[in-house]
Amino acid sequence: MGWTGKAALTAVGLVLAVGAVVAVRTATFKAPVADTSGVHLASARPVDAGLAARHLGEAVRFRTVSHQDPAEDQPAEWDRLHAWLQATYPDAHRAMGREVVAGQALVYTWPGTDRSLAPIVLMAHQDVVPVTPGSEGAWTHPPFDGVVADGAVWGRGAIDDKGSLVTLFEALDGLAKAGFVPRRTVIVVSSHDEEVRGGGARAAAALLKSRGVKAQFVLDEGMVVVEDHPVTNKPVALIATAEKGYATLTVTAPAVGGHSSAPPARTGVTTLAKAVLAIADHPFPMRFSGPGADMLKSLAPHSSTTIRMAAANTWLFSPLLVSQTAKTPAGAAMLHTTIAPTMLKGSPKENVLPQDATAWINYRIAPGDSSVQVMARARDAVGDLPVRLAWVKTPDEPSKVSSTTSEGWKTLAALAGDESRAPVAPALMTAASDSRYMGPIADDIYRFQPLRLSVKDTEMIHGTNEHMTIANVERMVRFYQRLVETAASR
Repeated sequence: MGWTGKAALTAVGLVLAVGAVVAVRTATFKAPVADTSGVHLASARPVDAGLAARHLGEAVRFRTVSHQDPAEDQPAEWDRLHAWLQATYPDAHRAMGREVVAGQALVYTWPGTDRSLAPIVLMAHQDVVPVTPGSEGAWTHPPFDGVVADGAVWGRGAIDDKGSLVTLFEALDGLAKAGFVPRRTVIVVSSHDEEVRGGGARAAAALLKSRGVKAQFVLDEGMVVVEDHPVTNKPVALIATAEKGYATLTVTAPAVGGHSSAPPARTGVTTLAKAVLAIADHPFPMRFSGPGADMLKSLAPHSSTTIRMAAANTWLFSPLLVSQTAKTPAGAAMLHTTIAPTMLKGSPKENVLPQDATAWINYRIAPGDSSVQVMARARDAVGDLPVRLAWVKTPDEPSKVSSTTSEGWKTLAALAGDESRAPVAPALMTAASDSRYMGPIADDIYRFQPLRLSVKDTEMIHGTNEHMTIANVERMVRFYQRLVETAASR
C-alpha cells in the first residue's frame, strides 16, 4: 500500500475515532446542574389573585420614578408608598422588624427560631423608570393609573419591579396571618433607587454585613419562565446565576469652537465620530463559557439531537454554538462584553462649532472581563485620536457566578420547575440588579421571577404597555409563599 493509501486509512481512522467519541459523549451527556428530586417543597396555599391584582394596581399609582436628574424625583411618592405598604400588609409588618436606610430603602427582618441557620434574603425595588415623553398616547391604559382590565394590571412598574414587591408582601402577609413562624430568618431588602444605580441596596448590604449576616442565598428580580425559548421552542425557567458588570464611558473630543461657516479640517464632532466608531468596531470576542454556555448545556437534553450533540462536545462544536447563539442580539450578549454608544453632545446650535463633543458608551461587562480590560481596549481602539476617556461613575464589576449545586439553588430550581412544569436552567443576566451589591453577605445570589412571558412580551419591560397578567400575579404570590415556607422551614 502506498503513502496515499495509508494516509487515507489514517484519515478514515481519525474520523471514526472522533465519531465514536462524539457518540459516546452525546449518549452519556448530563446537564451541569444539581439533582433536585429530593427537595421537599411546601404546599401551595390559596391565593386571592383578584385582591393581589388590585393591590398591585394601587402600588403602580405611586409615581416613584427615578429620573436621570434626581431633582425631578418626587420623594413624597416614596413616603406614600411606604405608608401604603404598612396599611395594606399589617400582619407582615407585625411579624417583621422594619428599618429605613439611605433615606428611603427598606430592610425588613422576620426573625427565625433557630438563629444558627443562615438567613435568606429576598429583594424587590420600589422605583420605576420614566415613561418616554410623547409615548403616553400609545399606552392601552395610562401608565400610572394602575388599571386592572383584560385580565392584567397595567402600568409602569407592573413587572419591574412593583410586581415582585407587591406579590412578595402578599405572600408574607398571608403567611403571617396564618400563623407561620420561620425557623430560618427571612430578610427583605427593597431599595428606592435601583434604576439609577443608587445607594439604597449598598447601604442595606453594609448594614447587614455590619451585623455579621451571611445569607444562605439571595433572590432578586431577573430572569423569567420564557414561554418560547429559542433552544427548545417550549417553556424554560431561567435562573440567573450571575449578572454582567455595568459601566459607562465618556469619550470627549476637545476642539476649537467658532462659526460653522469656516470649519477647520477636523472638528470635534468628526474626531468624536471616528473615536466612537473605532471603539464600536473593536468588539470583545465571543466565548462559549460561563452561565451562557451552562444554559445551553442544561437545555440540550430537552432540545434536538443536534443541539445535544454540540453541547456534549464543545471541544469540537463550540465555534458552531457561538455562531448559532449570536444570531440574535440577546444571544450574542450572553457570550461577551457588549459595547453600546447611547448618547451624544456637541454644539447647542446648528451653526456653532462645539468647543468639545462628547459621547457616552454603555458597557455590560461579562464575567471573566473587567473594567480595566474595557478601558484598555477602548484606549487601544482610539489610538492617537485626540480624545479623553473617563468613567461616568466607578464601574460595577461583573458578579461572581453562583453555585448550581448549593442548597439554595436546589430549593429555587425545584420550586421553579414544579411551578412552571418546565426545564430549569442557569443563565447570565445581561441587565443589572440591586443584587450585585449583596456579594459581601452571600456567596450564592440568584435572579428570577416566576413570570411566564414570551420573548416578545419581554419588550414591554421599560417600554410601552407594561402589564402583568392576573395569572402571573397569582403565580408570583404562590411562588414566594412556597419559597419562604420551604427555605425558612428547613
